[in-house]
Amino acid sequence: MTTHQAYFGDIHNHCAIGYGHGTIDDSFQNARMQLDFACVTCHAWWPDLPDNEERLAAVAAYHRNGFAVTARAWQQVQEVVAANHVPDRFVTFLGHEWHNCAVGDHNVYYRDGVGEILRAATLDEMRATLRRLQADGVAVMLLPHHIGYRQGYRGINWAAYSAEFSPVVEIMSMHGCAESAEAPRPYLHTMGPRNWESTYQYGLAQGHIVGVKGSTDHHSAHPGSYGHGRLGLWAEGLTRAAIWEAIQARRTYALTGDNIRLQFALNEQPMGSVLAATPERAVTVDVRGGGALDYVELLHNNRVIERLSRHQLLASLDDPYADSLQIHFEVGWAERNEDIDWDVTLAVTGGELQAVEPRFRGHEVVAPSAEEAASYAFSQWQQQGDKVHFRTRTWGNPTTTTPSTQGVNLTISGDHNTVIQATVNGQAVTVPLARLLDGPLSGYLGGFLTPCYYFHRAVPAAEATAQLHFTHRSSTRHGQSRQRDWYYVRVRQTNDQWAWSSPIWVEG
Repeated sequence: MTTHQAYFGDIHNHCAIGYGHGTIDDSFQNARMQLDFACVTCHAWWPDLPDNEERLAAVAAYHRNGFAVTARAWQQVQEVVAANHVPDRFVTFLGHEWHNCAVGDHNVYYRDGVGEILRAATLDEMRATLRRLQADGVAVMLLPHHIGYRQGYRGINWAAYSAEFSPVVEIMSMHGCAESAEAPRPYLHTMGPRNWESTYQYGLAQGHIVGVKGSTDHHSAHPGSYGHGRLGLWAEGLTRAAIWEAIQARRTYALTGDNIRLQFALNEQPMGSVLAATPERAVTVDVRGGGALDYVELLHNNRVIERLSRHQLLASLDDPYADSLQIHFEVGWAERNEDIDWDVTLAVTGGELQAVEPRFRGHEVVAPSAEEAASYAFSQWQQQGDKVHFRTRTWGNPTTTTPSTQGVNLTISGDHNTVIQATVNGQAVTVPLARLLDGPLSGYLGGFLTPCYYFHRAVPAAEATAQLHFTHRSSTRHGQSRQRDWYYVRVRQTNDQWAWSSPIWVEG
């Protein structure tokens, strides 16, 4: 486990190839800006597309047109995937989406960046095709997504699920979270609510050995769009082979947005492992959050058995400057549908800017729109020593509960003399680090209803770091038979960003 590094990516998202918005070049430009790896999944096929009602005719035509667009552009897609792949810097995969009402939507993935569009009529036919490809030396996966919809309505059918080509399922995306019926991020899409028998916990309770991932399912050429879902994993390096192996081994976890580093081991074996029967299970959890942690929970067979809460973390907070601090800086607000271009420089004096985590979003559109933007790649950033400069665009929050703000998260080491010198669209602002330890700071570029900027409260490392050590003993008595157990970790931050680990299983 110690040889593995944390990497972050998005392997389920869309652009105008299929149906969506923006070019595939915009997609990869946005992906390279804030991810380690990505796959742009073009819409390709829907064998049981419902078109037997008049109200569905336009929807069916819309999808069929998208599939034709993908077919025409498929060679171009493979060329762009190849052009953007740079081992040890940024990893790309080739993939396409296969819709299915009966068994749920899946994505087909090709490890090596080349492959064909698969138009299987059924899940059994799809798996037979994948076996043929695998026998020919082609590395392929078939990963279910937005699993939480009701069976028959594009949600997962756990009775038809097989781990053969599907080591993980997607539990977090723009559709919502399908961990459980009570999970955060409810399903609000026109496709309907989430259903208990389609949740991840239900699948685990059926005895399936399957890990988790998050992705955005974003439709505007913006892989990794902040807050829609991401995939974290532990791999030996940033190569196609290493990232692929990590997914196959289920060393994966699902994220909402912040790049939380979540490590989880049982009897020194990492997440995704299946262990032989043992009555004593030594659990270790290490969390490096992207903000202040609210709690870290250990679940056994879908029930919480240990919880490390915020008050326990704060008890260890002594000197806030003893380690690094995190500050999330955001821009946006103002009137809806008003494009605002931002040019921001943040410089640290009297301290050190250790790291920058970009938190940029794409446009919140899925359905066709009357007008297309000239470009869907409108953010960029660069760190030079103790200074970060970024350009981006906001357009006012579309609702009072849907953000379209943009920002960066700064990791800073310093003391009470450390200052952040900011220039926000030409406006100079000086903010002492000590002031942000007291609380956040907001500012306006002008008067009432003008664009705003926001320095979140500085979060000391002790508030964003947690270690959990717990020993759990099996209740199985001698001579009893028992189904295998499973354990996984759930993390919540105070800013409502989450992480869920893949489980570790212990045989009965």
